[in-house]
Amino acid sequence: QVQLVESGGGLVQAGGSLRLSCAASERTFSNYGIGWFRQTPGKEREFVVAISWSGGSTYYADSVKGRFTVSRDNAKNTVYLQINSLKPEDTAVYYCAASTRVFSTFLMSNERVYDYWGQGTQVTVSS
Repeated sequence: QVQLVESGGGLVQAGGSLRLSCAASERTFSNYGIGWFRQTPGKEREFVVAISWSGGSTYYADSVKGRFTVSRDNAKNTVYLQINSLKPEDTAVYYCAASTRVFSTFLMSNERVYDYWGQGTQVTVSS
């Protein structure tokens, strides 16, 4: 059982930046693709970005391209999501998830391929 813990969320002004972290409890984390999703009340969970186990492949949702950057440090069992030029519409709970079965970052845009999810971290952007 892999446990994922997100951190780094908070309240920021529009135009600001945040770096979210997703830390895993197991070293096998380095074998898994990781995705970030976000959700606001009353809406479905939205795909943000996926990164392959090696970090060599990434896939971003169109809505975040150019402002979000995903990276990972497998030695630290951690994936990072750098968010720049934050907008009020980025306000959401951000979740990371691990896929043990799918290795295509494109396919990882589907939340059904994920086996483990974190509890989420709240990001609030004020205008």
